[in-house]
Amino acid sequence: MKNTFYTLCIALFLFSCASKTVDNEKIQEIAIATQRVGEQYYNAGKYTLALKKLLEAQKKIPNEPSIYNSLGLVYMAKERYGMAETEFKKALSLNKDYINVKNNLGATYLKLKKWDRAIELFNEIAEDVLYATPEIPYSNLGWAYYHQKKFEKAKSYFYKALDIRPNYLVPAHGLSTIYIETGYQYQAIDFLHRLLKRNPNAAILHFDLARAYESINKWDKAKRAWKIVLSLEPEFSPLAKEAEKRLYELN
Repeated sequence: MKNTFYTLCIALFLFSCASKTVDNEKIQEIAIATQRVGEQYYNAGKYTLALKKLLEAQKKIPNEPSIYNSLGLVYMAKERYGMAETEFKKALSLNKDYINVKNNLGATYLKLKKWDRAIELFNEIAEDVLYATPEIPYSNLGWAYYHQKKFEKAKSYFYKALDIRPNYLVPAHGLSTIYIETGYQYQAIDFLHRLLKRNPNAAILHFDLARAYESINKWDKAKRAWKIVLSLEPEFSPLAKEAEKRLYELN
């Protein structure tokens, strides 16, 4: 009888543990599904709905670094850069080797004008031999040095990025911006025309070309480039708004 009682207690204990394990697994499954819905909302540009779902997921699995990364991206999209920084740092505290988070945190530092912190992070990423796309941190380093007015250093990193991916528009825009701002407008124009042969529908390149032509008083060519920007960009995008503004002022 005594043995039967102990056997029953052990069975009940094991059943309780198994039940808790199943409950925890169910909670995690629901949280992951909720996280995915939040990320889908983010990809669709529905940032407030994304934030709501991601916060729901975070409450259920508070030690999941990918949720904090996604929260950081949403806050970035909502231009809440201080909050984004906090979320990316939480993700890194849970996984110090989460390299995509390091890149996102570096991009946040650029928005917050914390140039030295951004440079430190991007250098760390660029030196990681396992990172598959080093052109991204190289390009980001270029922008960090650009904002510090260290134009030669910025150009060297933009060129490094383009050596790896010749059609990468972010460093191309960086180089043309430096050429225009430092008085090398004709070099910018030649550079942009070469790129446009490979990327004729790249609105940002036509945008830079319009600025370059304006800087040397080539008004007709500038207007033509601004019109191309308008034809390529969605109506209310920042590039389209600037193109419309410049065309109005030039007419």
